[in-house]
Amino acid sequence: MVTRLSTKILNICIASICKSKQLDKAETVIVDGIRLGVFPDVVTYNTLIDAYCRFVSFDAGYSVLYRMREAGIIPDVVSYNTLISAAARKCFLSKSLDLFDEMLQRGINPDVWSYNIVMHCLFKIGKPDEANRVFMDIVLGEFRPSPATYNVMINGLCKNGYVNNALSLFRNLQRHGFVPQVLTYNALINGLCKARRMGAARSILREFREMGYEPNAITYTTVMKCCFQCSKFEEGLEILYEMRSKGYTFDGFAYCTVVAALIKTRRIKEANEIIEQMQSNGIEPDLVSYNTLINLYCRQGRLEDALKLLDEIEKEGLECDKYTHTIIIHGLCMAGNFVGAQQHLNYMNTLGFGFNLVAVNCILDGLGKAGHIDHAMRLFEAMEVKDAFTYTILVHNLCRARRFLSASKLLVSCLKCGFKILRSTQRAVIDGLISIGFTNESRKLKSKIRLARFLH
Repeated sequence: MVTRLSTKILNICIASICKSKQLDKAETVIVDGIRLGVFPDVVTYNTLIDAYCRFVSFDAGYSVLYRMREAGIIPDVVSYNTLISAAARKCFLSKSLDLFDEMLQRGINPDVWSYNIVMHCLFKIGKPDEANRVFMDIVLGEFRPSPATYNVMINGLCKNGYVNNALSLFRNLQRHGFVPQVLTYNALINGLCKARRMGAARSILREFREMGYEPNAITYTTVMKCCFQCSKFEEGLEILYEMRSKGYTFDGFAYCTVVAALIKTRRIKEANEIIEQMQSNGIEPDLVSYNTLINLYCRQGRLEDALKLLDEIEKEGLECDKYTHTIIIHGLCMAGNFVGAQQHLNYMNTLGFGFNLVAVNCILDGLGKAGHIDHAMRLFEAMEVKDAFTYTILVHNLCRARRFLSASKLLVSCLKCGFKILRSTQRAVIDGLISIGFTNESRKLKSKIRLARFLH
């Protein structure tokens, strides 16, 4: 009795020391315990496995199994579940499945948690059919599925594109008396949102409330982001205002999502208000936040303020990325400062970013919109790398300048390269040719477009 009690106290000490990441100290305590006649048990070693996996490496955690066997202690299902979970966390998904097989070979019976992890891994490596078979083994076998089992299944089906199956499973579970958790609703709503099924996601959110649950910040933010991605800005902002009325706060990423949506809808005043709210809530801006702010300032024509933020980013110990510099270049183009845009592009090259096609496309578009179409053509000719967007920009701007024959030649060149140009741009060229009396050329262009669709 004394030994059992002492081992229990030893385990409490080891767990506490491991939580503080002092693994060397934990090992010393185990050695001291053995000297005093207090021997570690399977719980002690399981605690070490978890700590080594979390704070050192997976291999260090796995090596504890050998020590257990040397000490005459047989690893149990918790030992293997801990290792399988650790491998899954570190994305060693095949290793997780190998450990499950090893556990079976050693005669250790898995529990429902073991199967949950295996299902999660199979979904992650894109094997939903095998995950479903494991799920059926649980349902038809001796185990009682846990709420976590259903959550893994619903989440995995959604992430593998089987949203209808996830929704069907959800409804079947409800008919059999399963009461979904907040986590279940969040997984389903997230899956529907990623599939851009906005209506179904909103319907589940309403049901969520009717069940007596209060959606949390994750639920709201997921649906709000989906609204913005589906260009349903008003619906997204309604959710934002509902969140604010309920006193929810968001992380920097959620704030930036809102600000970006407001900028797209040209609601600059509201975007400024959200930025001020973010700052007043004490949220430290990260690079995404700074990029959003720079974009906002450029849209407002506040280039000096945008450039000041570059210095602030460096003071905060952050490094500007390609997107940061591209926003600045776009802002300079919007202001008509093409020399400055080119200089900043050259500056990017000195920083080691290499060729930035998006930034060059920005300059090309800016020149075209400002009426410098010949300059834009020279830049286009000098570009070694082009994409469909490059061609679309120039074709569109040639049409704006009513240079439809040049636009037609460029469009044909684009199609020969295998690029696709928006049908609206193609139509603009055809209509333009007809408007200046080149009906025969418009017919030839139509034939070439049809041929290109057939070949590509």
